[in-house]
Amino acid sequence: MSEVVGEFKITIDQIDNYKFQVDFGDANLAPVRVDEPPPLGEGSGPNPSRLLAAAIGSCLSASLLFCISKRRIGVKNIRAEVKAQSIRDENRRLRIGKVEVVLHPEIAPEDRQKVTRCLEIFEDFCTVTQSVRNGIDVDVHVAGFEPAK
Repeated sequence: MSEVVGEFKITIDQIDNYKFQVDFGDANLAPVRVDEPPPLGEGSGPNPSRLLAAAIGSCLSASLLFCISKRRIGVKNIRAEVKAQSIRDENRRLRIGKVEVVLHPEIAPEDRQKVTRCLEIFEDFCTVTQSVRNGIDVDVHVAGFEPAK
């Protein structure tokens, strides 16, 4: 059985058409506008697929940085390149079929050997990547529209 160790809540409100405002429920975090690309939306913000790709790349970057920092290895910068492929499933529904991430840590040549252990373990500590890989239990309810019994 999994142990719940934290919880957060965000709210998402429709602005217009396919534009939504995401409020992260934290006064220190600016809201983010989400929008679908044309022809549905105007592309005035990232769409959910891009946010998912950003979450995966950011989480992997942070996990690698954490491990490198714990080993007291100097890192000047970490850059992530994330490529997400949209596919159609057997029902012709759009899905994210694959995400490829390439991390570019800037580490001094004399410290490169010290990173080996981090390269072996950092992915396992990435909350988002491992959650996506293992599948996430998602419960969906539409308020006011309870399913028939």
